[in-house]
Amino acid sequence: MISKSREDTHAFAESVLAKLAPKADVGASVLALHGELGAGKTAFVQELASILGVKEKVQSPTFVILKNYSLEKGNYTNLIHIDAYRLDRGEDLQKLNWDMYVNNHHNLIVIEWAEHVESVLPKDILYIDFEHMSETERNIELRR
Repeated sequence: MISKSREDTHAFAESVLAKLAPKADVGASVLALHGELGAGKTAFVQELASILGVKEKVQSPTFVILKNYSLEKGNYTNLIHIDAYRLDRGEDLQKLNWDMYVNNHHNLIVIEWAEHVESVLPKDILYIDFEHMSETERNIELRR
């Protein structure tokens, strides 16, 4: 889809959430976000968080790497927002209690710069690619 506004990104986030449901036998639902700086990854997470009822201001956790938001809306208990930009490999996530987060089916995990930690990601995840097309347009593509 081509997003020309926050409203378009919000609608896309709603459509992604409609495709997700916790699965007790699988663990967390994981969204792996790919795209260059400024392509819209954080804006997407902000819209997702808004839909799920997060009241806090959501920013990319570049320096803390992981931010956990409690949810009151939707099918999940927690939104785990990870910015893997500063990580060198998947094993770096282990230092952040990755197994605890990824094995909990009540968690929705969204990872910016997921390609940095791909080696530890579960097999059954959704990938979202963001491409900066112009000052006001982003191409956003959902894939398995």
